[in-house]
Amino acid sequence: MTYPRTFSHIGLSVPNVTEAVKFYEDVMGWYTIMTPSDVVEDDSPIGVMCTDVFGPGWGKFRIAHMSTGDGIGIELFEFPNNETPEDNFEFWKTGIFHYCVQDPDIEGLVEKIVAHGGKQRMPIREYYPGEKPYRMVYCEDPFGNLVEIYSHSYELTYSEGAY
Repeated sequence: MTYPRTFSHIGLSVPNVTEAVKFYEDVMGWYTIMTPSDVVEDDSPIGVMCTDVFGPGWGKFRIAHMSTGDGIGIELFEFPNNETPEDNFEFWKTGIFHYCVQDPDIEGLVEKIVAHGGKQRMPIREYYPGEKPYRMVYCEDPFGNLVEIYSHSYELTYSEGAY
């Protein structure tokens, strides 16, 4: 029998890991577990693991570890020669295109994101207008990562099974 796995963490590539840590502390309230530090390609356990992941010749990068209020990990990576994509919203391409956080004060979090250099990508919308108070909005952090915000839990939002 297959049992439901829990979500451990997500890794985000950012242009400046120090600025990203400050943004996520100030705006999302996430905890810093490990301050930004350098990882280099060598024979240390972490160096060997990274060579397994990235292949030989990756050189070095900076990383920080954070945690959400419910213990989900956020890994922030700053790679040398990082590139900002021309279009960060190519949702039709496979892969991760956003992450979502939950906050009953959607307006307040949107204001903080915008005040700290992010963007609101759409108006705040209701899933079931006039029936249930479940709302959502897409934003963008200052590093180009898409952030969705829900007013209620994922389970409550989709418990009816259909729109």
